[in-house]
Amino acid sequence: MNGTTEMPKPLDLSHHYSRVTKNRNASSVKGFYKYFSIPGIGNLAGGLPNNNYFPFDTLEGAAALPDRFSPTPNKPVDPPTGSHTSSPHASSLAASQVVVPKTSTNTDILRKIDLKSALQYGTAQGYPPLYSFLRQLTRENMHPNVPYADGPEIILSCGNTDGFSKTIEALSNVWDAGYDSVEDREGILVEEFCYMGAIQTVKPRGLNIVPVAVDDEGMKATGKGGLEDVLKHWDDSKGKRPHLIYTVTIGQNPTSGVLSVGRRKDIYALCSKYDIIIVEDDPYWYLQYPSANPSAMANRRNPASSNRLASSPSSNTAPSSGYPFLDSLVPSYLSVDTEGRVVRLDTFSKTVAPGCRLGWITTQPALCERLLRITESSTQQPSGFVQSVIAETIMGPQNRNGRGGGMDDLGWKTDGWVRWLEGLRGNYERRMQTMCQILENGKQLVKTGRRRSMTDEWSVVDTVPMFDFVWPLGGMFMWIQMNYESHPLWKKTSPEKLARGLWIHLTTPKYLVLVAPGSLFAPTDQIREERSFAYFRICFAAADEADIAPMSHRFVEGCKSFWAKKSLDDIDEDVAEDVESRLLSLHMC
Repeated sequence: MNGTTEMPKPLDLSHHYSRVTKNRNASSVKGFYKYFSIPGIGNLAGGLPNNNYFPFDTLEGAAALPDRFSPTPNKPVDPPTGSHTSSPHASSLAASQVVVPKTSTNTDILRKIDLKSALQYGTAQGYPPLYSFLRQLTRENMHPNVPYADGPEIILSCGNTDGFSKTIEALSNVWDAGYDSVEDREGILVEEFCYMGAIQTVKPRGLNIVPVAVDDEGMKATGKGGLEDVLKHWDDSKGKRPHLIYTVTIGQNPTSGVLSVGRRKDIYALCSKYDIIIVEDDPYWYLQYPSANPSAMANRRNPASSNRLASSPSSNTAPSSGYPFLDSLVPSYLSVDTEGRVVRLDTFSKTVAPGCRLGWITTQPALCERLLRITESSTQQPSGFVQSVIAETIMGPQNRNGRGGGMDDLGWKTDGWVRWLEGLRGNYERRMQTMCQILENGKQLVKTGRRRSMTDEWSVVDTVPMFDFVWPLGGMFMWIQMNYESHPLWKKTSPEKLARGLWIHLTTPKYLVLVAPGSLFAPTDQIREERSFAYFRICFAAADEADIAPMSHRFVEGCKSFWAKKSLDDIDEDVAEDVESRLLSLHMC
């Protein structure tokens, strides 16, 4: 961390706490736990089950070595090289055996990893060894330049959905149109297309959902529909001016934008002016793709975005993270958080597995303490099974009974964790390159014909633009904008029917491609009805690597055949309703 003597203390944000949050007190039961660790204490006070009756003697599994996947360069390569298009495994499928023992002889609770402690009731901050590791990683490596005194604090969560839910509970009051006056209604600002899991969290609480315009980076600070425009011209008849922003700044879901440091500073300045708290949901921070701009330049003579991902003095200041890979990433809002108004959500869902349901929240200590109080009376802490196996894999064994990840069974350590992230970025970047190049080559329908004049006849080649997209600078998605105006039926039917017809057509047996309609990411009815029909979100992350190219080609061919249709009479609505119902039953990530 930077020296703290000259840095300001974070602001007191207690005026934004919900009524319930203000009334929360520390758990008397959880506070009693500190006495349980006194050596030799005869514990007759706690209502803890006896650990000797836990049915698990060890927790074991084969874990990948951290260098399993090949990384891609941290700086843009123009043109992209073979390392961006092929996916060799650096160490094949080599693995190490991770073993969490029943009992560790280590007496340091920040180093003691065993089932005896992990499966017992614990503190709401999280399993002490994993909490300690993540706190150090956060403060020293991920965000070493947080510009307020004493730096941020963390608390473990059951993933970012849980982290967001607790943050919203802490910072907003429930509003009901049947009981409360409109002037008491609170609001939250979101990107005009956004992750709907967040909307589903805040909507039942009665919050006013306020969309902000986006561009190729993400949320706009200025201009029509930008943050300044929305706040400056706020209509009080709709309720209170929003005091929260929910944003995905890296690989924005669904548009794939990556917010530059300059844009973050502009938005942060507006948040300071209007007293707004930024909730930064960042599951894709490690998935930033320096090759996207050079690839867009090679294909279009224009970059994907003016946002540059390579390290530069403007985006990285001393001290460094200690790792060139982390230093190359666009930093978090925490890097400009002079007032302590940022709540950052991190997760293992994209770096280990979604089923872990494990993450952590980073924010100023006073707000983190309020989140701790919420956790004490709700989830208490994430799964002990998951926390202990992640801790053992990364930190390594603390006695001879355990075995950690890595070639020497001593744990990945921070070096190994960062190397694992580099390999993940490499694999997803290669997938992005494969899909984008196929869609780039196929986004126009080529028509040939012959034309005749009084004296000559010649061949004519016409190109019809079917769709377009921005090469993703981060994340797992491509945001496809369809050009229905070029379809032969444009003047004979509505764009909504064309969009639905194409979506159904792509699911038919010849193409078998399921894409996410833009309507799934529209935070308001107005956006859903007026503009969402023009977009599809395509994910290049989930499918098997060998399927990425064939599925991409099927999408292109499906669009081409749909553009040849003279009628939509053969579209099977029954099939559509079946597919749609199954799609809506899924949690759209």
